[in-house]
Amino acid sequence: MQEIIHTTYYHSPVGWLKISGTENYICEVSFYDIAQKHSGRKKNIPPILIHCVEEFIQYFNGQRRIFEIPIHQAGTKFQQDVWNELTTIPFGKTISYLELARKTGDTKASRAVANANEKNKIAIIVPCHRVIGSNRELIGYAGGLWRKKWLLEHETKVAYGVQTLF
Repeated sequence: MQEIIHTTYYHSPVGWLKISGTENYICEVSFYDIAQKHSGRKKNIPPILIHCVEEFIQYFNGQRRIFEIPIHQAGTKFQQDVWNELTTIPFGKTISYLELARKTGDTKASRAVANANEKNKIAIIVPCHRVIGSNRELIGYAGGLWRKKWLLEHETKVAYGVQTLF
């Protein structure tokens, strides 16, 4: 029996987030153009989606550094390895694509790591925004570089009291 995917929306400081999941886990958090048609807030949203929104509120208020909500996304073994490594990057810190490739066992896999990063469907919770270029510049973010910059500066300010990172 296939699990039913439920969806809700949260208006965050970086725009609307579309949050989808089952009764047991979150499977998507994506940036959402509210101008797109959607049915609005549905009744009978599973508690896990409500809990996910609560964790986002805490994150954006500077009260949460680690998400505890159960997540699941389908992917190859390599993609899973990359996504698991992403979750180990500490709040307020960044690493380069090369460093991430090294952590997955192959320094020549920077491009493959970047592709796996791009396929991440659980934005912010699986923190692909914490991966930057080897030259310490902001590059590549599906949500747009302005969102990546905002998220990194938010985390730096919460973690260290620093106003700007880039």
